[in-house]
Amino acid sequence: MDEYSTAVTGIGMGESARWHDGRFWFADWIAGTISVRESNGEVIVVTAVPSFPISFDWLPDGRMLIVSGREGQLLVLDNKILRPYCDLRPISEFPWNELVVDSFGNAYVNNVGYQFPGPAQVTGLIARVAPDGVATWLAAGLAFPNGMVLTPDGRTLIVGESHAGSLTAFDIQPDGSVVNRRIWATLPESAPDGMCWGENGAIWFADVPNRHCVLIAEGGTVIDTAEFDAACFACASSDDTLFSMTANWPLSFDPSSPRSGEVRTVSIK
Repeated sequence: MDEYSTAVTGIGMGESARWHDGRFWFADWIAGTISVRESNGEVIVVTAVPSFPISFDWLPDGRMLIVSGREGQLLVLDNKILRPYCDLRPISEFPWNELVVDSFGNAYVNNVGYQFPGPAQVTGLIARVAPDGVATWLAAGLAFPNGMVLTPDGRTLIVGESHAGSLTAFDIQPDGSVVNRRIWATLPESAPDGMCWGENGAIWFADVPNRHCVLIAEGGTVIDTAEFDAACFACASSDDTLFSMTANWPLSFDPSSPRSGEVRTVSIK
């Protein structure tokens, strides 16, 4: 793969990479913000978020849904104002993490299931928030659920289990429940974090300790790898470019510490 370029610098810890509406979006967990990079390279802060983990996606009507993880809240950005959308704390008191939204407005949110950092536990879970804002528990027993994607038809949810080194799939039923839990791909010696779709049904996932992003097919065949010189936390792709959020690891969560986070880009055509 081609050498990478640097598109944005000065990020605390970049996560939740998204390609949406022809632009690149990302969260900075240290700054507590969501930003968009315009086509001219300008980076604009869209909103501040009360607590991290921060993840976001868009409802069918164009409004942005946002996870304020430590607060256990799902928020909606409505006319540039953050408003409550769903209180997730009745399902789990632990911080909420990744979010994806389907074409009907169903939001799928995961939770690591314990206080991180701390002794690893296989107690992660996934919940669904319906368009009416009601949250329902879906699945449990995941080993640090992290990045997630939905298949284009909305019928399959795939989640990266960072502490299991695998991508795990669920079939989504018409009533919104999930069944047929299975391994989509085994990722030996990897810790999958944020991910996105690549070409021909393959998935790009970011791998923090191995400092790369990997394009993998269902079943585990590695198609391509983008190597970096820092830890990779999330990735998103346009038609011809892979965007990766990188930073030195381990990093300090002190807002006054030097900011090593960057957006790296690689041509994928």
